[in-house]
Amino acid sequence: MSSPVQARSWVEVDLHRIATNYRSIAAALHQRSASGTGIEIMPVVKSDAYGHGMVAVARTLAAEGARWFAVSSFEEGLELRASGVAHRILVMADHGFDALQHSGLTPVIHSLDELPPVPYHLKVDTGMHRLGVLATPEQIALRVRGTPLEGLMTHFASSSDFTSPQTRDQQRRFDEVIAALDQQPPYLHSSSTNPLHFGLRSAWGNLVRPGLALYGYVSAPKGTAPSHLLDVRPALTWKARVIAVKEVPAGAKIGYGGMFVAPKPMRIAIVGAGYADGLSRRLSNKNRFVGAISMDVSTIDVSDSPSIRPGDAITLLDEHYDARAMARDAGVIAYSVLTGISARVQHVYR
Repeated sequence: MSSPVQARSWVEVDLHRIATNYRSIAAALHQRSASGTGIEIMPVVKSDAYGHGMVAVARTLAAEGARWFAVSSFEEGLELRASGVAHRILVMADHGFDALQHSGLTPVIHSLDELPPVPYHLKVDTGMHRLGVLATPEQIALRVRGTPLEGLMTHFASSSDFTSPQTRDQQRRFDEVIAALDQQPPYLHSSSTNPLHFGLRSAWGNLVRPGLALYGYVSAPKGTAPSHLLDVRPALTWKARVIAVKEVPAGAKIGYGGMFVAPKPMRIAIVGAGYADGLSRRLSNKNRFVGAISMDVSTIDVSDSPSIRPGDAITLLDEHYDARAMARDAGVIAYSVLTGISARVQHVYR
């Protein structure tokens, strides 16, 4: 139970595992590509690489051969640049591009009225009705003519739902825009993790944007999926320090509001992680957690672990109780669990 890390709460990120997940994606692309080559991987490292550490992950994947990285904001892109990452960086969800201030970053543009004088990627709203251009293929083709359009992209709303025609309809709309262009841009991309994992080859284009798969997770399909291509494993373990251990009698009320009443004599550990660290309060009385998740601490039933003492480390999240399992208990999604880990939780890399 002991650990050399002295923090109250910390995550251990296995960078070798992330590199291995990247290789699994590359292998799936190579095997399913008609030519075996020609599809580039753009790792998505936004939101601090889904809680894993953007700079460390980008450096690891650059060493694996990644030439592009995708972030959400110009601030994230500039942070990568300041850390020494010299590769191409696509900024997917920001506005106010300034060619001087944001020099060296490639913007995704969502309006035909804001086309910049530098290479850009245009996002087409093909049916998700979030970001992207809502215009006819002819209008798009006319407006981008003569501009430095480097990439055309879209994003699928329901790519793990095989009971719905939405993905097929979105791909058809995207193809109509491509066909209307005078000349195809160098990059065409619409696939994040799900279209890769489920083998939707017609949607891959020549650039793909894996996110969650890099960190060891894929979505469960709704309906019957055509393929399951990616062999990936979680790369993050979350631990917390035991602050105190108590023996409580049957009938003891534990935590705020007496949310949990001990059904029998119990041994409990109070650990240094709470909702300010990213543990959802919805985990109260779920799994091993007893009583309310508090701001700075949580209480765990350790009745079956008589050797646990203050100062020991307890694992909150790992391959056995992973982000999907915690998400189910909290009524959220795995993305929310991973990106919700607070900045005050120390990151340790191995």
